[in-house]
Amino acid sequence: MLKSPRIQTALTLAVLVSLRPVASAGQDLPDADTREVMSFALTEGGFAKYTQASRNLLPLMQRMPSECQDEDAPRSLGELAARMDAVPGIKAAITSAGMTTREYVVFSWSLLTSGIAAWTMDQPGAKAPTGTAKANVDFVKKHQAEIQKLEVLNKFGDCDDASDDE
Repeated sequence: MLKSPRIQTALTLAVLVSLRPVASAGQDLPDADTREVMSFALTEGGFAKYTQASRNLLPLMQRMPSECQDEDAPRSLGELAARMDAVPGIKAAITSAGMTTREYVVFSWSLLTSGIAAWTMDQPGAKAPTGTAKANVDFVKKHQAEIQKLEVLNKFGDCDDASDDE
């Protein structure tokens, strides 16, 4: 099994792939969405809200729509947030923690990209990916253990098919 906490954090964050069905169809985020994610600042206050929202979402995970069918995948962060809001209870679970659904999605993407950047930067000879906010990478490193404990991250992305074993 994986022994490096940085790799585990990056992979845990990669579970957010289901929060990024925008790219599941092989699509990139629209430029405006990419700029929004890359300029988003991860903060202690935001992380507290995100953590609470994630805990609130845990019992609702079975209601989340499967994003395993690429042709129906949302193409933007706004569309993803709207789809999440359409699921009974999801919007309330997030807003009761003090975030909008879009903020939750953007925070998730920022954690993902910053986590991958943190892992990348730990590789011999590696440099920070273009556009990476060092403050966000430092934030992810500082909160690595807490991020790994967010159970909701491990629940996203289950498509109930055998292709995961390949």
